[in-house]
Amino acid sequence: MARTLRATLLMAAALTLPVVAGAADDDEVRARDDRIEDLERKLEVVVDELARVRTQVAVPEEPELKSLYGFGPAASKIYGIERGLSIGGYGEGFYTNFINDEGSNKLDTTDLLRLVLYFGYKFTDNIIFNSEIEIEHADEIFLEFASFDFRWKEAINFRAGLLLAPVGFVNEIHEPPFFFGVQRPFTEQRIIPTTWRENGVGIFGQIGENISYRTYIMNSFQGADFSDAGIRGGRQKGSQTLAEDLAWVGRVDWTPNDEWLIGGSLFVGKTGNDEQVGGVTLPGGRLTLGELHAEFRRGPFHSRALFAMSHLANAGKLSNALSLGPTDAIAERMFGGYAEVAYDVWPLIFGEATRYLAPFVRVEYVDTQDKVPSGFLEDRTQANWIFNPGLQYKPHPNVVLKAEYRNFQQRSGNGADELSLGFGYAF
Repeated sequence: MARTLRATLLMAAALTLPVVAGAADDDEVRARDDRIEDLERKLEVVVDELARVRTQVAVPEEPELKSLYGFGPAASKIYGIERGLSIGGYGEGFYTNFINDEGSNKLDTTDLLRLVLYFGYKFTDNIIFNSEIEIEHADEIFLEFASFDFRWKEAINFRAGLLLAPVGFVNEIHEPPFFFGVQRPFTEQRIIPTTWRENGVGIFGQIGENISYRTYIMNSFQGADFSDAGIRGGRQKGSQTLAEDLAWVGRVDWTPNDEWLIGGSLFVGKTGNDEQVGGVTLPGGRLTLGELHAEFRRGPFHSRALFAMSHLANAGKLSNALSLGPTDAIAERMFGGYAEVAYDVWPLIFGEATRYLAPFVRVEYVDTQDKVPSGFLEDRTQANWIFNPGLQYKPHPNVVLKAEYRNFQQRSGNGADELSLGFGYAF
C-alpha cells in the first residue's frame, strides 16, 4: 500500500512540473531532475510518516482477537502494535423473561448491561499502559482496570495499578463473545465476585512454552459488606480503598498442548481493615479463596470445568459485630462449581466453517451458606442447582447472539427460572 501511495503522489506531483521542450538545454534538464529528486525525498518522508501513524492506532486486520498476559482478547490489542495508542472495546445487552415458580414476583427486564472502551498506550516495547472504562446499565461509569506493565524478561515482568484478580475463567476474560451464556456463570458471580479488581502490584510471566503465572499483592476485601449471599459486596474496586489489610493472590496455568488448559489460583487476605461499626472494631477474619479450572478444545468441541471454595475465619464474630439475624450469617465456608460443553454445528449443517453456531449446556451448583457459624441457621435459598442450556451464534468471530434458559432449583424449593436473549461484541 505504501509503495502504491508513493508512486501515485510522485506521478501527480511530476505532472505539475513544467514540461520541457525537446530543444531544452542541459542546465534545464538537470534543474528539472534535481527538483524531481528533492520532491521524491519529501514524498518518502510523508509516506513513511503516514505508515507510522497508521501503526500507532490499533485497528485489527485479523478477524479473530487473541488473549495475552491475562487480558481479554480485545484488551490485548495494545501488545500487537508497534508504538502509541490502542483503542478497543466491547458491549452487551439482554432481555430476560422470569418464569415465576413458587410465587416469585420478579418482573421481566431488559438492560444495556455494558458499553466498554479500552485505551492503551505503548510508550516503548517495555512500558505499556492499559485501561478499561465501563458504562453499566446505561447510567453508571466504572474503571474496571488501569495498569502499567514494565516488561523485563519473558519469565518476569512487573505490573502495577488497578488490577483484575487472576481468578477463574471470566474475571480477566469477560468479553461476551468469549464465554457461553447471556449471563456469566453463577459461580463466577457469587463465589468468585466477577468483575473483581483492586489496587496492587505484582509480577507475571511465561516459564517455558507451557506455564504462565500472575501473582499480585492487593488491597483486601471490606468485610463489613459481606452478606449471606457471599463476598461480592466486599469488593472495594480501587476507589478510596481501605488498605490496613493487604492480600496476596496468585495463579498458574499449564497448557501441555493446543487443546488443554489446566490451572488454579489462590487468594489469601484479612478483611477487617480496622474498620469500626457502631464503635466496635471489626474482627480481621482471614479469607482464603481457591479455585481449580480446566478447559479442553478440539475442533468444534469445547468444554470447561471450574470448582471454587472459600473459607472465612472469624465469620461468627464478624456476623455478631454486624448484628446479623439468625439466618443472615456470613458463612465460614462457601463453594460452587460448574461444567459446560458446547459443539459448533455450523459445519455439520452447512458444510463449511464460515460461521459459528454452538448449542451448549452448563450445570452448576452454588452454596454461599455451606457452613455457617455456631448459633446461626443456614439460609437454604442461597444453595442453588442451575441447569443452563443455551445457544451461541457468531456471524463474525467478534460478534455474538445468545439465548439461554436457566433453571434454578434451590435447596428450599424452586427459584424463578430465566429465559434470556442477548448480544455482545468486541473490537
